[in-house]
Amino acid sequence: MKILRIISRIIAGSAFIFSGTVKAIDPLGSAYKFHDYFLAFHLDFLQFLSLPLAVLLCTAEFVTGFSVLTGFRQKAGIWGISIFMLLFTPLTLILALTNPVSDCGCFGDAIHLTNWQTFWKNVVLLIFILVLFTGRNKTQSILKPVREWFIISFVTLLFVLFSLFNYIYLPVIDFLPYSINSNIREKMIIPEGMPGDQYSTTFIYEKEGNRKEFTLDNYPANDTSWKFVDQKSILIKKGYQPPIHDFSVTTVNNENITDSVLNYHGYTLLLISKKLEKANPIYLKSGFETGKEFISKGMRFYVLTASGSDATKRYDNDLNICLTDETTLKTMVRSNPGFMLLRNGTIIGKWSWANLPEKNRMLSDIINRKP
Repeated sequence: MKILRIISRIIAGSAFIFSGTVKAIDPLGSAYKFHDYFLAFHLDFLQFLSLPLAVLLCTAEFVTGFSVLTGFRQKAGIWGISIFMLLFTPLTLILALTNPVSDCGCFGDAIHLTNWQTFWKNVVLLIFILVLFTGRNKTQSILKPVREWFIISFVTLLFVLFSLFNYIYLPVIDFLPYSINSNIREKMIIPEGMPGDQYSTTFIYEKEGNRKEFTLDNYPANDTSWKFVDQKSILIKKGYQPPIHDFSVTTVNNENITDSVLNYHGYTLLLISKKLEKANPIYLKSGFETGKEFISKGMRFYVLTASGSDATKRYDNDLNICLTDETTLKTMVRSNPGFMLLRNGTIIGKWSWANLPEKNRMLSDIINRKP
């Protein structure tokens, strides 16, 4: 039984540490997931809690997992992960049955699981946690309680700071498709032979006031007494979807310049702001100045946003302001504003508003960069 408890500690503790860590690497991504759930359950008034809850969740997961795995305040850690499972196992079953959001986000963007996969993962994990919970009174302290609580508190503080660092300066590991050295064009290609979406198509015909549904196999193609009314197509199986499938850049004059942006052999700096009106004006101004310096040196600069016409007109001061889907912008850079440097469609640099290099140093680095 002792060996089983040790195995359970390793599996349960590691799972919670991993889950908390990948969320902390991308806390804004976890906040977006909270946002999706609030919308799905009509709890829009809780949107302001998305980021605090994201940081709280990943910290709680990591610290309880750390406690169980290392043995520091192990009994408290076992209670923590048991409460987690008591809350989230039935919740994931509800999500699996209703499917309000397709990806649960339990492992951030590092590993994507469906809601049913998440539920069964929790069921398996629950077995090991039950072993730990039934033997919780057999745990022994490693150090004096005060020292163990000090270690737990210190680890908690470091982990929160780690989450905030990733929030301010972009994730230390980029799990998203727009990572540095990625070629956007290549990630938009569907490889030959990959399956496409499969649909079930139904045709609706009418005859003598009666309507009837037909399939492709039996619709009355040669019977003129039936009149076509409508058709319905239902997705029955999702086909292959490339890592990047929704990248599009359109000017405010409704001109699609996606190919021009991706095929340009020189350097292109993108200022990315999902909502210009929600970005700090100081950081926007700094980004605009850097962009104008790029243009003066013969390079390209675009502002990509999902803002409405009122906001784009407010900032339209000789800048190339373009429109892009908001979800795409959130995926490109976890910052508002954020910055991305392209060359021939390849991402060679990404920055948040907090670590954008000073414009002269940035231009000097580009000039000295090898082709």
